[in-house]
Amino acid sequence: MQVSMLAGGVAGAKPVRELVAVALDAMLAAAPAGPVPRGGPGAVAAALHSVIGAGLLPDHGIGEAPALDELSRLLVAGSVDPTHPWCVAHLHGPPLAVAAAADLVVSVLNPSMDSWDQAPAASELERALTAALARLVGHTDALITSGGTESNLLGLLLARELHGTVQAVCGRNAHHSIARAAWLLGLPAPLLVECDRGRLQVDELRRVLAGLDRPAFVVATAGSTDAGTIDPIAEIRAAAPDAWLHVDAAYGGATLFSDRLAPLLDGVADADSVALDLHKFGWQPIAAGVFAARRPLSALDVRADYLNAADDTEAGLPDLLGRSLHTSRRPDAFKIAVTLRALGRRGVGALVERCCDVAGEVAEMVDAHPGLELWARPELSTVVFRPVGNADVAGIRRRLLDDGTAVLGRATIDGQVWLKVTLLRPGATAAEYAGLLDLVAQ
Repeated sequence: MQVSMLAGGVAGAKPVRELVAVALDAMLAAAPAGPVPRGGPGAVAAALHSVIGAGLLPDHGIGEAPALDELSRLLVAGSVDPTHPWCVAHLHGPPLAVAAAADLVVSVLNPSMDSWDQAPAASELERALTAALARLVGHTDALITSGGTESNLLGLLLARELHGTVQAVCGRNAHHSIARAAWLLGLPAPLLVECDRGRLQVDELRRVLAGLDRPAFVVATAGSTDAGTIDPIAEIRAAAPDAWLHVDAAYGGATLFSDRLAPLLDGVADADSVALDLHKFGWQPIAAGVFAARRPLSALDVRADYLNAADDTEAGLPDLLGRSLHTSRRPDAFKIAVTLRALGRRGVGALVERCCDVAGEVAEMVDAHPGLELWARPELSTVVFRPVGNADVAGIRRRLLDDGTAVLGRATIDGQVWLKVTLLRPGATAAEYAGLLDLVAQ
């Protein structure tokens, strides 16, 4: 029987090096010609099953290198390419090479972040990183999460632990995970506040809060999914001084790395909790979420004798179990730490600024185009637009997707369907989008 090669530890680097070469060669050989495979779901499924035949659990394996080569080629050929200028539908950016390489180190060593004796250095790196990110926000403590959905759930959970049954209140621009979090925690469905040009209306918020008979969990969105709009955080704090204020800055939080753009989040330090996603504006492999809080985080504390026995923690072994809703988890802090160490705050800020600047230039091109209508000037890096007239906007998006030409996003705002491009590629230029805009207008 063939014995598979193990990766773990320093000795594991050698077999991994050999197999990484196989994987990288396969990726280069199968690199797609466009931003998305042609033909839609049916074509991708047919291509995959034509190769794997009877399935992925044969009685006898084909070997490590052949399997890695075969499935890597399939994955690459059937994936979207977030480095392509016309792959701009979602908050789904290409990772930095240094972050991807750091993630490989984590995969080989495989530390588990549920006890210090499984992750000695990784746990200390995470402690140092979360302290630095908490300071960036102006808060006391921070945790690494799987993303904005988990961070928003944590915010509502902590508010419930402090105040009991709370009522979530958010703008219609808020992320769907707010409603899901309320459902998961057995809390009332969120009350929705009307928005004006994609931003929560503070006067309407005051009216809603005046009618409440229980503590409020108010959500300010700093970078909406549909349009990248930013709620007025400081005004919301002033209108809801007694509420738990949570800022969902999964998209816009990275503006804090930039001296020029940080004022967009004025008031964020006065929030009770904040969600950030560095696998959006941060160019990290998924997942790389951050949850920051103004108070020290202790509500997640739990005791499991085999992981954080009381006498071990009293003897000085760090307690990691209360640092997440998860038990076993990857040290996602490592790739973030490597990136921030490599680029520094100003380096990351410059990448964010570049994306926002190019979005502004693309918006100007849309505004000047006789066949297109611009929804609004972008605050971040999302440009929302549509063809002039009664075009089938959703159909245009699907045709471009099916042809393998472009991956555009869609947003329904005030009852109308709009197209959107979300620019997360720092090397992009506005000129790369002229042909796409012409194509949509046609």
